[in-house]
Amino acid sequence: FHNRSVLADQMRLNKQFALEHGIPTDLGYAVAPHHSGVYPIHTQLYEAWKSVWGIQVTSTEEYPHLRPARYRRGFIHNGIMVLPRQTCGLFTHTIFYNEYPGGSRELDRSIRGGELFLTVLLNPISIFMTHLSNYGNDRLGLYTFESLVRFLQCWTRLRLQTLPPVPLAQKYFELFPQERSPLWQTTAIHFFLSLHPAVTSSFPSPSTFEEIQFFNGPNYHKGIDWYMDFFPVPSNASTDFLFEKSATYFDSEVVPRRGAALLPRAKIITVLTNPADRAYSWYQHQRAHGDPVALNYTFYQVISASSQTPLALRSLQNRCLVPGYYSTHLQRWLTYYPSGQLLIVDGQELRTNPAASMESIQKFLGITPFLNYTRTLRFDDDKGFWCQGLEGGKTRCLGRSKGRRYPDMDTESRLFLTDFFRNHNLELSKLLSRLGQPVPSWLREELQHSSLG
Repeated sequence: FHNRSVLADQMRLNKQFALEHGIPTDLGYAVAPHHSGVYPIHTQLYEAWKSVWGIQVTSTEEYPHLRPARYRRGFIHNGIMVLPRQTCGLFTHTIFYNEYPGGSRELDRSIRGGELFLTVLLNPISIFMTHLSNYGNDRLGLYTFESLVRFLQCWTRLRLQTLPPVPLAQKYFELFPQERSPLWQTTAIHFFLSLHPAVTSSFPSPSTFEEIQFFNGPNYHKGIDWYMDFFPVPSNASTDFLFEKSATYFDSEVVPRRGAALLPRAKIITVLTNPADRAYSWYQHQRAHGDPVALNYTFYQVISASSQTPLALRSLQNRCLVPGYYSTHLQRWLTYYPSGQLLIVDGQELRTNPAASMESIQKFLGITPFLNYTRTLRFDDDKGFWCQGLEGGKTRCLGRSKGRRYPDMDTESRLFLTDFFRNHNLELSKLLSRLGQPVPSWLREELQHSSLG
């Protein structure tokens, strides 16, 4: 559903059915069919939930990543609290004790000191989801959690408590207030690279979610051991690659020097999109998170602000514009890394033809075996984004860019930014030509428009 009105109409029919049959509608909690739309964010779902049902809480297993489960986190979007949901090993098809996958001992092992026990032990708040079928037949839902509670009471000193969804969510964000605001940096490269068997991602940070942000902030002073704890111990295979993604690294003045000092042989991949679009995306990001400056000033007022305007306004202006000085930032990286260790990825191509981008990335990294992303990825016309093709025709999908939709940029701002970034884009084109790097499609278009103007 990409039309909020159509989605809301369907929800009203469901609500009418529930009211007619005495089904409770005031719990304030919901999950979506197949868990889609919660994360990656589908804005229309959140809007319809609020307007029709008054939903205050939902949950997901996907934020910021499905695995490892212990790093799942919560966030708040559009006033709806999203809690991290855990798995308990019960699905729609697990209805008989003796037919449990791996045998009944596998279920009991999980309960008595295994995965399910550790999940509750290591998470102050746990949210589990079972199915109606788990309460018929052998009633594995009741068996599993009654057995788990007895085991916890016998072998731990945990004090167990249960709360309804809304108070539970409020308690969660009292314990973890830093998780209220999610991160929306592009996850495409991270998602696609993680599909390759020879490539392993860093673990997500509990404080900055999927990004470690080691080289450019206070985390740097925590030391190398702290940084290395975010990576698994590599195997003996020489083809193994470890990588991390932090969007704040590119325009930082200190990251290239610090990175080269610790990882002089690292290969650097940077995704460049039209700097005008990047600036607008950042402005909308700030609006979505309640930045008073972004809420009180139009985008054009922000980007065209003079030096006499309030400091907070100029600060937002800098965060919108300065990261788009691509040639300046690349020159800084080239001071510390040879050009052969740097790859520029066309952000527009990555969105429209990720298989081509991933082919270039694999060649750049020298990864083996070579993964055919044309076969691995599938574009879903209904969802509007790229998905990982799975067995049985199923897919695991990548969300829309930035996880949200917003109005198109106004013409006045577009013209202003085209003129503002003209010289920066020209310098970027010259630099890429000297380096033998291909010129991104969006950059060619911008330069053509400039020459026509």
